[in-house]
Amino acid sequence: MIYRSPWPDIDIPAVSLADFVLAGATARGSRPALVDADSGRTITFEALPTLVDRAAAGLAALGVRQGDVVGVLSANSPEFVVAILAVARLGAIFTTINPLCTSTDLASQLADSGAQVLMTTAALQETWRASAQAMRHVILFDDAPLDGTTSFRTLLDNDGHVQAVSIAPWDLVALPYSSGTTGLPKGVMLTHRNIVVNILQVDAAGHARHGDDVTVAFLPFFHIYGLTVVALLGVWSGTTTVVVPRFDLGRYLEHVKRYRATLLHVVPPVVVALGKSPSVDGVDYAFVRKLFSGAAPLAADTIERCVTRMRCVLQQGYGLTEASPASHVVPESGDCPPGSIGDLLPNTEARIVDPVTHRDCETGMDGELWMRGPQVMRGYLNRPRDTADVLDEEGWLHTGDIAHVDAAGHFFVVDRLKELIKYKGLQVAPAELEAVLLTHPAVADAAVVPLPDVDAGEIPRAFVVLRAAATADELMAYVAARVAPYKKIRRIDVIDAIPKSASGKILRRLLRGAEAG
Repeated sequence: MIYRSPWPDIDIPAVSLADFVLAGATARGSRPALVDADSGRTITFEALPTLVDRAAAGLAALGVRQGDVVGVLSANSPEFVVAILAVARLGAIFTTINPLCTSTDLASQLADSGAQVLMTTAALQETWRASAQAMRHVILFDDAPLDGTTSFRTLLDNDGHVQAVSIAPWDLVALPYSSGTTGLPKGVMLTHRNIVVNILQVDAAGHARHGDDVTVAFLPFFHIYGLTVVALLGVWSGTTTVVVPRFDLGRYLEHVKRYRATLLHVVPPVVVALGKSPSVDGVDYAFVRKLFSGAAPLAADTIERCVTRMRCVLQQGYGLTEASPASHVVPESGDCPPGSIGDLLPNTEARIVDPVTHRDCETGMDGELWMRGPQVMRGYLNRPRDTADVLDEEGWLHTGDIAHVDAAGHFFVVDRLKELIKYKGLQVAPAELEAVLLTHPAVADAAVVPLPDVDAGEIPRAFVVLRAAATADELMAYVAARVAPYKKIRRIDVIDAIPKSASGKILRRLLRGAEAG
């Protein structure tokens, strides 16, 4: 069965990404577009297109041409957004890189993507110095006087004249790399059309109030969620984006209060923290109208605790890098059961398929989520075999996520296909057990992974971070009372922190590796 969006299809403009995002900027005048959270340094909407043109002209003067790849290695900053729009303006391609990566990881991504220019910061020179000699140019956002580099300030020192280039909607504009949590990182080929339509799709679901919202952006712009849904949709919709380079809950809440943020983009660990942290107590957050969470499913209890304390709506979404990223959103009306990832976005179709037979599952049955729509990637860069594994001839993207659809057409993601625990042939979803653990008052965070077992094949093993004293036996009994017998957790280890990717996804491979080590 093919499921379709309850929202009407949207028209898709044939326009380049930079032209689309900046189309209404000048008319918004002196309204702040991008604000550095700590210093208050501001780029207004009317100033932003000129800065982008000057950055594009500066890159062109350094030899960047249409189709070239520019690496961007940086924590969040206003200049980050200017840079990627400038690259897009030239018809070039940006590949965004995790600033926490190793020098080896950086060298690998730069080589795989074919990047010849790197935009970064002096603070990260230990990471990029070894790769610098392979770059034609290294441009520093923070203007530090390092030999062999060009400052961003110098890059802007021109009249902003950019020679016109013909950019087709199907031209590549972005090469984000998949997280690598289930394999080697791969360059995801996204076109101008992919990202433009995804901005329009999310907007059609009632994401932002045009020209009125303020958001505090800690989600990393190198990640597709932070890039599309926060940075680019923010500029396009007239949202004031207060940029935070790194996340700290206390500082984040201070910025939310100082700038009176109305729209908060978060990930599940932050939703958990907002529902439990004493930092939230005693503060009136009436100015916050909505939380928007993505990257992983949220348990109903987690949502309830958070919205009760923050006193606002929580809108959940779902997506993946290969879909630019969004494919599902809970309607603003909240007309979805708790824990649902919501409904398909406009112009998007989906199927729930048996992962072995590839036959469609009945309503309510778990299967692999397949999706199809104009936001789906062209493929993986230089990896035709990997592309064929996830993108079939009919355009269906095989997400690798286990999901089901209820009778009303609402979608629920249960877990990752490759992360299911096989206990005596029965499937156990780690996310379900994690959700139960997080309802225990002593548990601050949790992750569940399979542990090899001679008799059962695999048993569920949990890692927990505690906020109060609790024994492993106590926690295992707590879970056992709330799940089917075959789903019981058989071992619990207490650790200081759950390893997670920048987008908030649990790095289960590191926990599985801990047992081997």
